[in-house]
Amino acid sequence: MNHLTRHTILASLSAAMLSVSQPSQADVSGNLGITSNYLWRGVSQTQDKAAVQGGLDYSHQSGFYVGSWASNVDFNDGTSYELDLYAGFSTDLGQGISIDAGYLYYGYPDADGSISFGELYGVITWRWLTLGYAGFIHAGDDVAATGLDDKDYRYLTADIDIPLSDTLSLALHYGHNSGDVIQSWFGEQNYSDYHLALTAATKMGDVSFMLADTNLSGDDTKVVLGYSFSFDL
Repeated sequence: MNHLTRHTILASLSAAMLSVSQPSQADVSGNLGITSNYLWRGVSQTQDKAAVQGGLDYSHQSGFYVGSWASNVDFNDGTSYELDLYAGFSTDLGQGISIDAGYLYYGYPDADGSISFGELYGVITWRWLTLGYAGFIHAGDDVAATGLDDKDYRYLTADIDIPLSDTLSLALHYGHNSGDVIQSWFGEQNYSDYHLALTAATKMGDVSFMLADTNLSGDDTKVVLGYSFSFDL
C-alpha cells in the first residue's frame, strides 16, 4: 500500500505534466529509490524494514497521465510485493491553483488472499497548500473482516510544501483515515497520520528525512530516510 507516500508520486506527476515542452507533446520517465521504511498513510508496509521502489510514468501535454509503481512489502503473510497502476488528469487553472484527479489500483499479485483494491482520488493545490480526498471504489473479498464492508474507506489530507531554497524543501502532512476497512485493520473506527519531511535535491537525486507518526494505539514515531532519482526515457 505508497512513498513518502503515494501523494509524493502524484504530486511529482502533476509537476512533470505541467512542465512538458510544447514540441514533445508527451513525456515518458522513470524513477527508482530506496527507503529505510515504506510507510503508507503512516503505517509500515515492510515490518519497519527497508524497501526498494520504482516506477514508470507517461504524461501528455493535455494533462492526461498513466503510470505504474512497485515496491517490496512484508505483511507477515507471504505477500512480497506491491504493483500499482494509475491514470488521471491534471491541469493548471491559473492564479496558483491546480487540480489532479484519477484512479489508483493497489495490486498484490502473490498474496494468498484477495487483498487488492482501487480508489478514486482528487486533489486541489493552491500555492503551498494541497487538499485531497481518496476513497475505495472496489476491493477484494479479503480486504476487510467478515461482516465489514471491503469498500468502506475514506482518506482526507492536507499538505503544506514550503521551499526553503532552490534545492531544499519542507513538507508538512496530515491525513484522516476512516471506514470499515480501518476498523478491520486496526480495531479503531478512524485514525490520523502526520509527518514532517525535509527533502534536498542534488545532481544525483533527492535525499529525504522524515519524521512520521499516527494516533493509533501503541504506535511510535518513525524516522525514515529515503533516496530517489528520476530519469527521462
